[in-house]
Amino acid sequence: MSSSDFRQIAIRAQSGKAERLFRAAVSAFCSLTRPSRREIGQLEDLTLPLFDDVSVESRRYVAAALSECEYAPAALVRRLCEEPVDIAAPLLIRSRAVSDIDLIALIGRHGLPHARAIARRKDLNPTIADLIRALERPTLVRTRDPEAAPAQSLVVKAQATADSAETQQTPGVAAESARRKLRSMMRTGDQALAAKVDAFPGADTFVKLRETALTGNAAFFHTALADALDIDFSIAQSLTAHQNYAPLLAALRSLDFSEDRAFLITVAVYPGLFPHPQAIRAYLDRYRLLPRDAALDKVREWKAETLSKTVHSKPPANGDSRRPSNSDEADAPGLRASSRK
Repeated sequence: MSSSDFRQIAIRAQSGKAERLFRAAVSAFCSLTRPSRREIGQLEDLTLPLFDDVSVESRRYVAAALSECEYAPAALVRRLCEEPVDIAAPLLIRSRAVSDIDLIALIGRHGLPHARAIARRKDLNPTIADLIRALERPTLVRTRDPEAAPAQSLVVKAQATADSAETQQTPGVAAESARRKLRSMMRTGDQALAAKVDAFPGADTFVKLRETALTGNAAFFHTALADALDIDFSIAQSLTAHQNYAPLLAALRSLDFSEDRAFLITVAVYPGLFPHPQAIRAYLDRYRLLPRDAALDKVREWKAETLSKTVHSKPPANGDSRRPSNSDEADAPGLRASSRK
């Protein structure tokens, strides 16, 4: 089937035929050897509005078809991956359109059913594999007393299952281990250049925040955050001064990051606050439900505080130091001027 055949499907929609159209569009797309970006966009524009109107069988059929497709449209794949595991399994097991970040988020939102399907992927990232083993057999993961110390990060707990020696790490070492694991998972190709702390030429805001957070040096991250929000450095510092990610969540929401990108930055800054999937799910729910307008209002407050600090830190405009009003010398210049008239 040619690409022109696929294009024609989009204009054949008739009332009551959503089911057939949904299947036919995906079948035609999968027959294309190398679809263009336009054709990928066409498929998403055609199928996503029909998604809620088609049966479970059609969703299962489409998930299986796209799991073998090298250029599957990412938005449709992500939507299918949020379905119950009996529908999403082929994509979770085989699809190249699902990234490591997507897999971590899916495990956080759906727990063991999705995790078990993801465990069957070939060349699965070892850190994610360890995480799934830890979720399957949590009693094998030795942790500190929760009342004695903060919980270890989710990634560090997963690694502890494979190597029990690492469960004895101090909190600082555990946090750095979590950052190192995340860094190795997320950095690819040219993005590795952005890891240089003092040079981010041309990098976008997300890359700057992500890479500075993963360095483990708070000053670098606060500098990048202050630049991104256009606020004072001290205010940026205050956003992460406590073990409460709410201010940072509002900052990232104002920048309109996707929930997965926001979570990656937050877990790099607070590696100890996400010890189990429920904590990840709670974060994603809070981020998703926070209106962007409310986040922007919060940033405006921080900018107003920055402006206030700037105004109060400026010296008097004339630069002089006024003397007491009863000083003879204070009145002398005026008196002398009048005496010369």
